[in-house]
Amino acid sequence: MTKIGLLSDTHAYWDDKFAKYFADCDEIWHAGDIGSEEVLNRLAAIKPTRAVYGNIDSSALRAICPQTLRFEVEQVPVLLTHIGGYPGKYAPEIRQELYANPPKLFVCGHSHILKVQYDKRLQLLHINPGAAGKYGFHTVRTVVRCVIAGAEIKNLEVIELVG
Repeated sequence: MTKIGLLSDTHAYWDDKFAKYFADCDEIWHAGDIGSEEVLNRLAAIKPTRAVYGNIDSSALRAICPQTLRFEVEQVPVLLTHIGGYPGKYAPEIRQELYANPPKLFVCGHSHILKVQYDKRLQLLHINPGAAGKYGFHTVRTVVRCVIAGAEIKNLEVIELVG
């Protein structure tokens, strides 16, 4: 069983609540628009962190983080990227990869809109954890936690970061 903390779009904003909510996670995944190496380093100091760069990230962050990560946790193939769209409206940059080799879990950010949706056509769970930073049009900051147990994704929690 692996507990995952998901976030996106921090835009260089650090919130001590990240440490609180991700303390009992096994891994943290950041779906881009990190905004600073400091945020990435602070997340990695909490738990092992996988991250992709987003459209606002510097060349320094792009040198550290790839645009897309594909990996497996337990028996769940995962695809992590920043600009991904959502079922029925996937971003052109990722659409071909998704259709050619669909993961079981697809995580992306960019929209600042929390969305969890099952794609029946590709048989994958799509998660956009919303925005954890303060920059953008969103009014509620969110992060997500879930558990991967064998081939199952379960115990999904949406956490609103108030304040």
